[in-house]
Amino acid sequence: MKHNLIIVDDHKMFLDGILSILSTEEGYNILLTTTKGDQVIKFLEINPNERVDLVITDISMPKTDGITLNKTIKNHNKNIKVLVVSMHNDVEMIHNLIKHDVDGYVPKNAEKKELLLAIETIIKGKKYFSKEIKDIYIENQFSKRKEEDIKLTQREIDVITLIAQEFTTQEIADKLFLSKHTIESYRKNLIAKLNVRNLAGLTKYALKKKYIKE
Repeated sequence: MKHNLIIVDDHKMFLDGILSILSTEEGYNILLTTTKGDQVIKFLEINPNERVDLVITDISMPKTDGITLNKTIKNHNKNIKVLVVSMHNDVEMIHNLIKHDVDGYVPKNAEKKELLLAIETIIKGKKYFSKEIKDIYIENQFSKRKEEDIKLTQREIDVITLIAQEFTTQEIADKLFLSKHTIESYRKNLIAKLNVRNLAGLTKYALKKKYIKE
């Protein structure tokens, strides 16, 4: 039995490249190739009884991007698998796709062998993410967990907030009724605790945690 595939990518040359690779494989039937994500959605709506096994999509496309397309497909029919093939490796994009049950993600610079392996793996009902994508995602999750483990005392929050507001060491000491030496110790400890390099790093952290507003 041949598996039915849809390919969508707004770069015609890349679209033709994937089509050329798959046309040499006996197990696949290409139902549709298009440069627009919304055309895939229309196809699924017009052909509700057509069996679609896999949609291969880029991320950046006009009107309907790959992230929206994946979400729409999964809401339409969870049995349709989605493989993202993209040059983007932004962790937020990866997280969003995983959150909405994407079945695989490989970079556009992947070799033909890996692309075919990804397609075969996904059609068999398993997930496939290239090593590059997995490493980016895992590293980000590790960093988030590490950050979540950091707990600042209220005094440390007071100090970092005033640092971010550009008060001098002496001014911070005066405001908090502490010695200048104590504030310097807090500053050094905060830099080490938050694993930042300098006062700019402390300011970025304070902004991120919304201790102060931009």
